[in-house]
Amino acid sequence: MSGFDLPLFPLSSALFPQGTLSLRIFEPRYLDMIRDCARNDSGFGVCLILEGGEVGDPATPAAVGTCARIVDFNVQADGLLGILARGERRFRVQHTRVRDNGLIHAQVEWIEEGEPQAVPAECGLLATILERFHEQAGGEYARIERARYDDASWVAWRLAEALALEQTERQLLLQMSDPVERLKQLMHYLPRFQGG
Repeated sequence: MSGFDLPLFPLSSALFPQGTLSLRIFEPRYLDMIRDCARNDSGFGVCLILEGGEVGDPATPAAVGTCARIVDFNVQADGLLGILARGERRFRVQHTRVRDNGLIHAQVEWIEEGEPQAVPAECGLLATILERFHEQAGGEYARIERARYDDASWVAWRLAEALALEQTERQLLLQMSDPVERLKQLMHYLPRFQGG
């Protein structure tokens, strides 16, 4: 089966569906990628770096990532291009190739999300913590409709962004297919962040 061709932007952090990402773009390969994405109204893949760095030689990306779509551009104080991108759907890398300019392209298959699931009672504390966090932090999530806090997938993604998790833990959550299992994994991490 042939996959979907997606340029990759390996980063030292994972991006979750509906999450936002601010990037400064200065390497020619990524400037070209951003130009192509803007011209074609297409996205690019964000994968956690397993080996290598964000700058220089092509890094080794994780096998599961999130497609990001550019939602805003700006010119930063230092003259560099800045973009704001939003995570869309997850994908699994089938294979990669490196273009002459060092940009990694991947053949990917989209990960199908199941039907929305409610936050189970035993994980209700996570939705409450997230709602309080958003109320205190302000911003776009402070005005989100209350029903979102009943959606297991949305709660798991937003809480995974909010908690100071290791990147390997974020990647594990990204790779999990069941949103309720993702919440249970977050429950496992939670004692680390509780005072006392």
